[in-house]
Amino acid sequence: MAVAVRVIPCLDVQDGRVVKGVNFTGLRDAGDPVELARRYDAEGADELTFLDITASSAGRQTTLEVVSRTAEQVFIPLTVGGGVRSVADVDSLLRAGADKVGVNTAAIARPRLLAEIADRFGRQVLVLSVDARRATETESGFEVTTHGGRRGTGLDALRWAARAAELGAGEILLNSMDADGTRAGFDLELIAAVRAVVSVPVIASGGAGAAEHFPPAVAAGADAVLAASVFHYRQLGIAEVKASLAAAGLPVRLAPAM
Repeated sequence: MAVAVRVIPCLDVQDGRVVKGVNFTGLRDAGDPVELARRYDAEGADELTFLDITASSAGRQTTLEVVSRTAEQVFIPLTVGGGVRSVADVDSLLRAGADKVGVNTAAIARPRLLAEIADRFGRQVLVLSVDARRATETESGFEVTTHGGRRGTGLDALRWAARAAELGAGEILLNSMDADGTRAGFDLELIAAVRAVVSVPVIASGGAGAAEHFPPAVAAGADAVLAASVFHYRQLGIAEVKASLAAAGLPVRLAPAM
């Protein structure tokens, strides 16, 4: 039986509130993370991703208290990222209730961190977050960025994804910085390019604006589809997205009747 395509709402959290902007700027309040998490669980989301979007740039750890309160309210897998720099940070988040932990900036600075986390907790716990944008100076035409897309690294996004998977990343959360928040559709070229170089699951993120945007992302190679503002502001519901995927002949776990 085919593995169901996962639909994942993303909670971008800053100062204990969910926020969302366009291309990581112009952030506005989208609600309480615990309330939103509870709503998405009830609506049939397959997983939740919780990103503390200023933890790395502010040089602090993810807010464990908010993670703990969120984890108490949901019964689906919870991935938490932001400010994760060590095996000890991962341990703290897992103890707070996270099922998986996202790593981004710290792994770029020290790639061995991925192997250390995978060796200690298993690959299934480790999600590498890749914030990629188009860049003519890289071989693939895609560059990795850090600090919420504010800093370029000069690192080729495809080479980095492939190396991270070899080091122990169990999944790649692939966020298109060019498409982020635009609601113009996922970056299908980027998804297909990363799919071609890794065998681990790829989560497509950035650009969802309509139910019909989701099936092409899966056709391009995504195993899961992630969105934020369209869910937060109720432009789209989980059931609507799953219906679109099912209509395209893709396997989904049906959302409960609300």
